[in-house]
Amino acid sequence: AILPVHLMGYPCRMDELHAIADRHGLVLLEDAAQAHGTDYGGKKCGSLGTAGIFSFYIAHNIQAGEMGCVTTDDDGIARAVKKIKTNGRECDCPVCTRAEGRCPRLSSPGVWGQSLDGDPRFRHDLVGYNFKVMEFQPALGLTQLRKADAIFHARQENVRALNARLGRFSDVLDLPPFDERVSYLAYPLAVRETSGIRRGDLRAALEERGVETRPLFGCIPLHQPAYRDYQKRYEGRLPNAEHLGLRAFYLGCHQYLERGDIDIVERAMERAIAPLVLR
Repeated sequence: AILPVHLMGYPCRMDELHAIADRHGLVLLEDAAQAHGTDYGGKKCGSLGTAGIFSFYIAHNIQAGEMGCVTTDDDGIARAVKKIKTNGRECDCPVCTRAEGRCPRLSSPGVWGQSLDGDPRFRHDLVGYNFKVMEFQPALGLTQLRKADAIFHARQENVRALNARLGRFSDVLDLPPFDERVSYLAYPLAVRETSGIRRGDLRAALEERGVETRPLFGCIPLHQPAYRDYQKRYEGRLPNAEHLGLRAFYLGCHQYLERGDIDIVERAMERAIAPLVLR
C-alpha cells in the first residue's frame, strides 16, 4: 500500500500517487488527520483513496479530544475496522439484529467447533483492540462539524494575514503558499540556510516574547533517537524531509486567533530576528 500524509492541510499529489498505485497494483490509503476539509480536484481529502483516516485530536481542525475515524466505500474494510476497534470480535453487522431474533452469526462455530453458546459478541476471529470511545467525544465532534466551514475559513484568513505581515522577513523565512482550497492545521515556516540563523535560536527568541512554536516533525529515522540504528542507512537519502526536519517549525493559525494576536506575532518576529541577524 501507499500511505500519503496530507501534512499541515496541504494535499499530496494524489493524481501521481494514483498512477503509481495503479501501475504496481497497490492500495492507496490516506492519512488525512491534518487535512479536514481540504479540497483536491473537487473532492475532499480522505475520499481520494481506498480508505482515509482522520484524527480529532484537540489540536486538529475538527476537535473532539481523543478520537479518530476511518472513511471508506469498501464494505470489507468498513467491517474489518469495526471488528478491530472492538477487540476483534466476530460481530460486524452495521446494525445489530439480535433483538429482532435474527443474527447471521448466531450459530457459527468458534475455535475447535465450540459455539460458545452461539453468541458472536464473545467470539473473536481477529486480534483486535479496545478503541471504543464514550458518547461524549462524538457529541463534541458533531458540534464541530456544524461549524466546520466557519472553522476552515477563519484559519485560512489567519494564514492570509500572517503571510501579509511576515512577508517582509522573506530573506530569513520561507513562508507557506496560500491556497483557498487548503484547510490549514497550522502555519508552517522554514528558516533559510542563507540567513545564518538556527531554528532553535529563533524559536527560543519567539517564545521569550510570548509566541509559542513547535518544530515541524523531525519524523524521518535520521532525526529520532529511537531509530539511531537507521541513521547511516537514511543519511542523505531524503534531503527535503531532512531539511524540513532540521529547519522548519510552525505557529498557530487556529480560529480563535484575533488580529491583535497576529500583531503580537509580527512584533515578536521582528524583535526576535533583528539581534540574530546582527550576530
